[in-house]
Amino acid sequence: MSDAPDPREPYDAVATAPAQPSTPPILEAAHARLEEWEGEALVLNLFEGVTSPGGATGAVDRALGGAVSELIASGELTGKAGQVAVVHTRGALPVKRVLVVGLGPSDGFGPEAARRAAASAAKRAQELGVRHLATIAHGAGVGGLDPARSARATLEGSGLAAYEFRGWKRRGEEGARLERVTLLEADTGKLPALEAGARLARAVVRGSYLARDLVNAPANVVTPERLAAAATGLSETVGLRVTVGDAAWAAEQRMGALLAVARGSENGPRFVVMEHNAGRDDLPTVVLVGKGVTFDTGGFSLKTRDGMVPMKGDMAGAAAVIGAMSAAAELGLELRVVGLCPCVENMADGRAYRPSDVIVASDGTSIEVLNTDAEGRLALADALVYARRYRPAAVVDVATLTGSSIVALGAGVSASLFANDDALAADLERAAEETGERVWRMPLFEEYAKAIEGQVADLKNSGGARGGVGTAAAFLKAFVDYPWAHVDMAGMELVEKPGPRSYLQAGASGYGVRLLVEFLAARAPRP
Repeated sequence: MSDAPDPREPYDAVATAPAQPSTPPILEAAHARLEEWEGEALVLNLFEGVTSPGGATGAVDRALGGAVSELIASGELTGKAGQVAVVHTRGALPVKRVLVVGLGPSDGFGPEAARRAAASAAKRAQELGVRHLATIAHGAGVGGLDPARSARATLEGSGLAAYEFRGWKRRGEEGARLERVTLLEADTGKLPALEAGARLARAVVRGSYLARDLVNAPANVVTPERLAAAATGLSETVGLRVTVGDAAWAAEQRMGALLAVARGSENGPRFVVMEHNAGRDDLPTVVLVGKGVTFDTGGFSLKTRDGMVPMKGDMAGAAAVIGAMSAAAELGLELRVVGLCPCVENMADGRAYRPSDVIVASDGTSIEVLNTDAEGRLALADALVYARRYRPAAVVDVATLTGSSIVALGAGVSASLFANDDALAADLERAAEETGERVWRMPLFEEYAKAIEGQVADLKNSGGARGGVGTAAAFLKAFVDYPWAHVDMAGMELVEKPGPRSYLQAGASGYGVRLLVEFLAARAPRP
């Protein structure tokens, strides 16, 4: 036997070396008078077109001898969305500097505008080296948002904007990072509502950070096993019940579709089950299903070189479900919530499944494989069948499923929403409006189901390129017998340029976490 070192060792060492963690800033609400705040920076706001600031901004302006009014008069501060002006207080106030962020037009103002404004201010503060930032709640006055919603949007935008994935980069001394954001309120009567909004913001920001870290990590680090391990860790941090099945377990469950996808990889599959309020049969049950393809070569239907590069993000649906489950547990939502993540790698070797193969899902449905790159729907099929055992009131699956969704709606613009239940679809649309994680409902025409009728099996796993987003949804629909919605988030998982969504950075978006948590929170019975 040769004593030569294993050539795989350096590669595997990278995979086992922990990444530098990304930790969200502390997000809180506190009772304080703006004029008495002693800190590094204070964020105020201004609607577009306002020439004489009022409210908190007006009060601080007067204390500063009209410094904000001077900026307005000179045209340097217009209130345009995302604009940030910096005013040095020069001892007129205990705080060192004041940041005035533009909110844009007051007409149609909503939580997304507040979120974006807060993010713009937080990014500017971080550029200035601010570690502890104070802010007022955006949109709580003229904007028409109630205190809880304005607090949540303000702190959420600030927290999301501070995200940085450092990974394995070797660097010298790090610059200042935002460590704490405090929402100030002088009226003690409003504090309970503000604190409720802050609590929700903390949970969803932590869940989003977790999802973003998982998607940003490379595929040699986030394998099916390690993705499952990230979910398992939630049993200690937030108290979820987590169980993980391997290939042998999946075989016992007769998950032929999941196992077919897994055949070509040395990294075996994992099936993750996360439960919040496990055993609470007195509560309504909602099941979340996330596609966990940790890398997708396309199998023998091989992707192009450029098309393969972003495929580490093909598990973003599972990452969103893991992040949402973490937040649901942290918030203690009065729902029974189950998260299912079929985790698998789609590779090509001598054992890999082939075009023209026939496989059988766990409910006995036979599937003719036309395209091994249509693998996500196969893994999801067995997960959707597994969801039946919970007798769910609703099931929502989230997946980077088709390039056709990107063609239809654009990269980074909106996810596609399909549903067999109008009320469920409406609930998700409301959640999308509140969180800014857009969905656009698409039809489930009969023609889509006809297009995937098999010749030698019950179904084909592809209906062709035309109408692909619809035929993929129709394929999933064949495995459900409960109220169900499908969110095709292809193109939403990775960001090249944040654009107007100032709370994002290049890389993973964390899409789906806030959408799912808002959906769950709205369904949870109120105490």
